[in-house]
Amino acid sequence: MACIMGTLSPNHSLLSSQTKHSAIYTVTVPSTRRVGAPIRAESVTSVTEKLGIKIQRNPPESKLTELGVRQWPKWGCPPSKFPWTYEAKETCYVLEGKVKVTPNGANESVEIGAGDLVVFPKGMSCTWNVSVAVDKHYKFE
Repeated sequence: MACIMGTLSPNHSLLSSQTKHSAIYTVTVPSTRRVGAPIRAESVTSVTEKLGIKIQRNPPESKLTELGVRQWPKWGCPPSKFPWTYEAKETCYVLEGKVKVTPNGANESVEIGAGDLVVFPKGMSCTWNVSVAVDKHYKFE
């Protein structure tokens, strides 16, 4: 069994309309994962956008299949730091690794890693700081 925790908003159907605070619920779901495999709950995913970079952490396998991610080319890189400019929009799925991406002119970075589906906009110039070797599927549009 896997345990998934999440926060429900006050207007969630499980809460009365007079509730003014969020509640935390623990939901236990059966797990078919093998021992040691990462937990990937199909219904648990978060999508964020920071500094123009969109990240969906742990997208469901159905999303990866729909996009055809596993048929995209692969690219890998050892720990390193380098500048990069996106001549086209890139969507990538990080299989392994850890990277801090800092868009030019920004004072903060975006961290991406294994299990992230990431979209970089066309025209973005940035610096990649790879702290753990990266292996990813990618597609340019």
